[in-house]
Amino acid sequence: MSGNGGLRIGIFVFDGAEELDVVGPFEVFAEWGSHSQVRPTVSTFSWDGSGVRLAKGLRILPAHGADDVGPLHVLVYPGGLGTRPLLAEPGHLEWLRQIRKQTPILASVCTGALPLAAAGLLAGRPATTHHEHYDELTDLDPSVLVDTEARYVDDGDVVTSAGVSAGIDMALHLVERLETTAVARSVRNAIQHPPTALGAPGPGTGPGI
Repeated sequence: MSGNGGLRIGIFVFDGAEELDVVGPFEVFAEWGSHSQVRPTVSTFSWDGSGVRLAKGLRILPAHGADDVGPLHVLVYPGGLGTRPLLAEPGHLEWLRQIRKQTPILASVCTGALPLAAAGLLAGRPATTHHEHYDELTDLDPSVLVDTEARYVDDGDVVTSAGVSAGIDMALHLVERLETTAVARSVRNAIQHPPTALGAPGPGTGPGI
């Protein structure tokens, strides 16, 4: 992470994380730095700083481990089959609870919502996930108010998005929320993301940009 005093974003990576869940938001936040006055920096980190193999074989060498990533303004938790072993790790779930206390915004992509639910962080809150895993989310915590229409659900300090490419929409929404609509449009245009994918109809979505 940069020590420039700007807004700090960390994307947690692990074996079996879905590729686009990681690199989609990373691309948005990295591009944001070229258009922004809030000086955002984005980096990846794994549990121990070691390299990881994502769901379809892409290998990533993260910049940090969980112990040295430092304080974050936004933590992005991707989905993928690699989330399933993490659901059964009490130490990981406790880490999520602790990181939540010190991180202003916790954001998930796709089935990244499942560990959040397992840790009790979505209790009684509106949230979404990949459309094939709504039942899995409610099995983990029946009190979650699952939104089956929204591309992303912004509940203030916790933001969840639907499957895979919806993480790009969520990231653009966070750019809009944390800076301005004009900057978010500039980022969207730079990465040539279609405007029709933003602000999709449904409860919980942000304004279109």
